Amino acid sequence: MRRRFLFILLFPLFTWAQKPMAVPSSVIYQEIKKLNVLGTVLYMAAHPDDENTALIAYYANQKLYNTNYLSLTRGDGGQDLIGPEMREKLGIIRTQELLQARRLDGGHQYFATANDFGFSKNPEEVFTKWPKDTLLANAVWIIRNLQPDVMITRFPKDARAGHGQHSASSILAEAAFKAAGDPNMFPEQLKYVKPWKVKRLVWNTSAWGFSSKKVFDEYAKNLIHFNIGEYNSALGKSIGEMAAESRSMHKSQAFGSAGNRGSIEEYFEPTLGVTAKKDLFEDVNTTWSRIPHSEKVQQDVNGLIAHFSLENPTIILPRLIQTYKDISALEKSDWKNEKLNEVKTIIQQVLGLYLSSTTSDETIAPGDELKIVTEVKNRSNTKVRFTAIDYKINGTNDVKTAWIKEEDNNEIVQYTIPIPQNTPYSFQYWLREKHDDAMYHVANMSDLNSPENLPAISTTLHLTIDGLVLDYTIPVQYKNVDPVKGELYNPIWIAPKGFVNLDNSAYIFANGQAKTVKVKVSTQEDALNGTVGLNVPKGWSVTPQTIATQLTTHDEKDLEFTVTPNGNIQNGEIQAFIVSKGDTNNLSLDKIQYDHIPTQLYMYPAIAKTNNIDISIKGKNIGYLMGAGDDVPAGLRQIGYNVTLLQDKDMTVASLQQFDAVMIGVRAYNVLPKMAHYQDVLLEYCKNGGNVVAQYNVYRGLQTNKIGPYPLQLSNDRVTDENAKITFTNPDNKALNYPNKITEKDFDGWVQERGLYFPDQWDEKYQTIIACHDPNEKDLAGGILIAPYGKGYFVYSAYDWFRELPAGVPGAYRLLANLLSLGK
Repeated sequence: MRRRFLFILLFPLFTWAQKPMAVPSSVIYQEIKKLNVLGTVLYMAAHPDDENTALIAYYANQKLYNTNYLSLTRGDGGQDLIGPEMREKLGIIRTQELLQARRLDGGHQYFATANDFGFSKNPEEVFTKWPKDTLLANAVWIIRNLQPDVMITRFPKDARAGHGQHSASSILAEAAFKAAGDPNMFPEQLKYVKPWKVKRLVWNTSAWGFSSKKVFDEYAKNLIHFNIGEYNSALGKSIGEMAAESRSMHKSQAFGSAGNRGSIEEYFEPTLGVTAKKDLFEDVNTTWSRIPHSEKVQQDVNGLIAHFSLENPTIILPRLIQTYKDISALEKSDWKNEKLNEVKTIIQQVLGLYLSSTTSDETIAPGDELKIVTEVKNRSNTKVRFTAIDYKINGTNDVKTAWIKEEDNNEIVQYTIPIPQNTPYSFQYWLREKHDDAMYHVANMSDLNSPENLPAISTTLHLTIDGLVLDYTIPVQYKNVDPVKGELYNPIWIAPKGFVNLDNSAYIFANGQAKTVKVKVSTQEDALNGTVGLNVPKGWSVTPQTIATQLTTHDEKDLEFTVTPNGNIQNGEIQAFIVSKGDTNNLSLDKIQYDHIPTQLYMYPAIAKTNNIDISIKGKNIGYLMGAGDDVPAGLRQIGYNVTLLQDKDMTVASLQQFDAVMIGVRAYNVLPKMAHYQDVLLEYCKNGGNVVAQYNVYRGLQTNKIGPYPLQLSNDRVTDENAKITFTNPDNKALNYPNKITEKDFDGWVQERGLYFPDQWDEKYQTIIACHDPNEKDLAGGILIAPYGKGYFVYSAYDWFRELPAGVPGAYRLLANLLSLGK
């Protein structure tokens, strides 16, 4: 089995949606030198952003090792600082951000199947949710495929890791290090891979997690350490600059970084295996001599290096062809496949060979036909014959021929291929099966060999170059020209003709009252005639039962249904569907578009939770100052509020007077540059009788330390147990009694956590109303602080409304309604 996918059109990494690019001669020379290096390193941690991008850049670009990062999760449980996406959609974004990061630092990306369920305080808690054996099998599979010589973890196993999932990643790394070489562990894998013993496992430690640099310096005296802050003249960048560019791709986490052009000292503590003294790869054979009978190949590569010309790279083409033939003659091995692909890439690069397969359709439905344009441009004086095009759908082994050489050797070929009626849709492979809060379920272990789906459709171009027959497999991409951004390349997706999107992820029916449910029906490509309807809980009614609709190409319409609840049904479901030509489809579509990643389509069932709850509100008009992005405004509208999203022009005392309350979005004090000015306006609004409810912020990077009318201090304290018992510290407080009587039942069914970044110090003028704690910890009472101020109120809340409202948690709605009703 091939150990990894080699991407042929862009150095160092080609993701499935990138413009085909030529590379400069200096980069080609670096790729040729890499032919002489047969070493592999695997870095392992828990999340997107955990990896050491400087070390990855160093090993990939200076040492030229095959450098890989295994992240146990896709970061689904975090907070999105560039938009409102959460959970699955955030995981999709962070997957693509990691792929873009690896494109810049030269590494390769892999994932396990763990679902990031949020912050955890220790690994014991983590392994009550993550099945350790399943994740161990994931890690062993990756190790046996990659066959790394060295493994590196980012975190220790103890509390210094700062996060239970961090610690868990190192615990799993140690277990996988031992298990990968044991044929008795996961023997079912041995049909495809062999046991593999890694030379050594080390912890890439740093002063982070130690009480002071002085303490760390004393601790690190006997550790392996070396400077990686080198300058790479072939790429024209220092390792620190590459690392910063890579790190800055984590935009959903606001990790924009400045480049380092100085020394970077890295430290490593031995964990398992053979202990190294100075270099992690000492005693590791990284030359061709690790491959039997490879002496001729070694001579070939040395000749390539000696005779390479920056001004005329094509001059080494005959040597490249001979190198390819000599590697082909070696015994079967993973390194043989790896190096053959590297030589193929270099042949393409020295010829300036442009290869591209594109279409003008972003989506294609099963049963339809797709028009493809394949372009082969040879920008050298060497003759290249273009002989045939094969294609595959969804990466299957079913290869079909689309075009065979005509008498004139066309450089641009247009052809049409059929998409079989039974072709599966392009769901992200980890979202294909139903998942839970802790794990994604991937039936085919080989899917883990790729960080994302294989291309929906790929083409294999057959070429003859100086008598050598080669083939290059490339994705078919959606190509369009934006009047501002220019030529854009994005993935294509196999998808249904029509989609139905509900206007909310959860519907809260207040006191049995009917509610309007909106359904957006859309088509991506073809015109569509169909009937749209809703399935509702048993005994509920929906009017009308169905609506006939007609759509033109790329059209969409908003349809309205009236749903009337019957009985106090909790945790029911509403499902939208469309019937067209006898086929029923219930899929929704969200398009995730940001400039730093390829456009992603996320398809999922059009299902929303429903709860018919007893709830009252006082006051109707809410001003909402958005912070990092959340869906709280949609939740507030669910229970009858009129919500206005506040703009800069609205942030005056006079303008705010029209609102019964103003709510401040998550992390607004972190991300809004004008927050210090806004705070003065908000406090004046409070003084005049207004009610302000602020949501959580991180204690680092505040735009102003004046968060409330009186001093309060944020901390890293949080309650991660979503079922933590609630204590009423001030049961007679109005916020617990009006207009809704809050009881312990209102804290049932919360998701992911209770709250985060609780204040740990506050002025005595603040009132607390509830407290809770994680197991074996003290009560945290600062999750909701209420301060009367002038004629009004200021509330600071660390409870995570931004998760609970979209999840349809009834008690969260009731308590938040009370906070917004203060003063009424």
